[in-house]
Amino acid sequence: MATPAFEELVEDFEFLDDWEDRYRHVIDLGKAMEPLPEPLRVPATKVDGCASQVWLHAQFDGGKLHFDGASDAMIVSGLIAVLRNLYNGLTPAEVGGVDAKAELARLGLNDHLSAQRSNGLRAMIERVRETAAQEA
Repeated sequence: MATPAFEELVEDFEFLDDWEDRYRHVIDLGKAMEPLPEPLRVPATKVDGCASQVWLHAQFDGGKLHFDGASDAMIVSGLIAVLRNLYNGLTPAEVGGVDAKAELARLGLNDHLSAQRSNGLRAMIERVRETAAQEA
């Protein structure tokens, strides 16, 4: 299950011929996000397991997930934006039903991230899933 925003992202990636173009697009997605306010960059929102610093702040509005995030690394900020496209607007049950690995494979991300970045991405996905499970 993917959100309409993620399906649109998949379509965008289909027009990008090589990984370097896709990599730049991910970075641009991160740059386009609203900055996470400093008061939300606290230990409670920090994601462990990432090589760079990452903060994810989630809230539920009308039973649907909405999260924002930030990182001190441009590519990781872009990965946060990708995850926002994947998960924002879903109910906690829907979040639990998303096969993130399969969905991200549609973008070719699994094959082109370093081991450290892949571990960090998994940590971010796990944080989103845990947050949704607590809300369920």
